[in-house]
Amino acid sequence: MTFVRVGGVPHHVEVEGSGPVCVLSAGLGLGWFDWDRVVPGLAPHRTVVRFDRPGLGLSAPARVAPTVRGEAERIARVLDAVGLGGEPVTAVGHSLAGFHAEAFARLYPERTAGLVLVDSSVEERARVLLPRGARVGATRACGAVLCAAGLPRAVGPGLRGLVAPTPWGRVYGSGRVWRAALMEYATYGDAAVGLASLRRGQPLPEGLPVTVLAAYAGGSRRWLERQRGLAESLGGVFRVAEPSGHLVMRDRPADVAEAILATIPPG
Repeated sequence: MTFVRVGGVPHHVEVEGSGPVCVLSAGLGLGWFDWDRVVPGLAPHRTVVRFDRPGLGLSAPARVAPTVRGEAERIARVLDAVGLGGEPVTAVGHSLAGFHAEAFARLYPERTAGLVLVDSSVEERARVLLPRGARVGATRACGAVLCAAGLPRAVGPGLRGLVAPTPWGRVYGSGRVWRAALMEYATYGDAAVGLASLRRGQPLPEGLPVTVLAAYAGGSRRWLERQRGLAESLGGVFRVAEPSGHLVMRDRPADVAEAILATIPPG
């Protein structure tokens, strides 16, 4: 277990395995442990970097509300902090972190060897309805009220257990994690709008291997069509993990590992 400072904030980072580097970033409110089932399939062939965004997992709280550019920079600075900033990496993002991974590839093309989006968030017409400042302020106030009432400690671990049991579910009893997750939710639209802006001005590296791995559990096929559209817009490969819920890395870890390993062959 390692902690590094990024922007003055202690970040929890796990580095395992050997070979070409891949960096894994989990979705809204999730932690490094959500990739546990994927790592054994990767570590013999890849150096696997997992980290917690501020406030989540074991990382210290955020000082400012997140932006998509800031999260792309965070990926770069985490890699620098653990001594892995010298070679291109495969950026892997799940759900909301799909925005972050794609932004990293656009802002740091020389540092990107591949891009894998795991049931990534998709917003074809990104927009926000309320001013960012109002949303951030209201979210901070809401988080303070919930934590003062003891709600995280009372129900957090149990709610996490219903979503996907983990020995680390106790971290959801922390007000720090609740506040961070609420802030990611409140600024989701900003991340979508920010990525849309990057797409207009910052192209992906030419020839970059891109894979979009969508979850499908036998329900509506509309989500698959949206994921397929994302893959086509990025010039990438479209794959389906079936049957799988949104937490593909827990439901179909071998599919996730295979998508990552296929992005760049072992050297």
